[in-house]
Amino acid sequence: MRLLFIGDVVGSPGREMIREYLPKLKRKHKPTVTVVNGENAAGGKGITEKIYKGFLEQGAQAVTLGNHTWDNREIFEFIDDASWLVRPANYPKETPGNEYIIVKVNQIEVGIINLMGRTFMTPNDCPFKKAEELIYKIKKRTPVIFVDFHAEATSEKQAMGWFLDGKVTAVAGTHTHVQTADNRILPQGTAYISDAGMTGSMDGILGMKRDNIITKFLTNLPARFEVDKGREQLNGILIDIQPETGKANKIERIQISADHPFYE
Repeated sequence: MRLLFIGDVVGSPGREMIREYLPKLKRKHKPTVTVVNGENAAGGKGITEKIYKGFLEQGAQAVTLGNHTWDNREIFEFIDDASWLVRPANYPKETPGNEYIIVKVNQIEVGIINLMGRTFMTPNDCPFKKAEELIYKIKKRTPVIFVDFHAEATSEKQAMGWFLDGKVTAVAGTHTHVQTADNRILPQGTAYISDAGMTGSMDGILGMKRDNIITKFLTNLPARFEVDKGREQLNGILIDIQPETGKANKIERIQISADHPFYE
């Protein structure tokens, strides 16, 4: 089986790339399950019900989130009814939304977990302990488990990868928006990458307008971050998996941009 994961979708440029290329990617690679990180999809912060449903209509079976989960207040109106939306599981247990989901395609089930790091991030429950708790539950149904680890520090992401090696199918880092070149299969069969990259403007800074961010670095004064519009990119990963064991056979990076044209 095969899993396609699309990294952080940022604003309308990212959504446009999903609309154009997700159906094409699915036709070309024929993934069993497709997961999209949508925590920046609404104006760069948060997600709306319309955007969430749009991702499903365009071919995603699951949508993960991150530290901007609550930035668009509309989420409180629909998150408890959004069966395929996964928020970081290590938020406090009273938090609304799904801690994990299980996607079933034909006879194959895939557990989807979203976790958030704690280094340079808002304090939350321990993602490592939460991962173990959820893996125990999910493995009663399926050995195939995908983890979107939304974290700032590369060291924390690598620690999670090694901690979960052999326990899950894949650990994919998100949040830092720059695709890393360290995709690999760890010794016990877990696919790993520090960051799957972002989907949105390729000429902004992490998907945002350059000038405001540069001014902030020059002056150390507050600056408004706005979604950049211009040339676009889509980044993600494709993982080949043994469904019987949950182990990954292969992980490859996906890049679509002016520098990396898409060929069907």
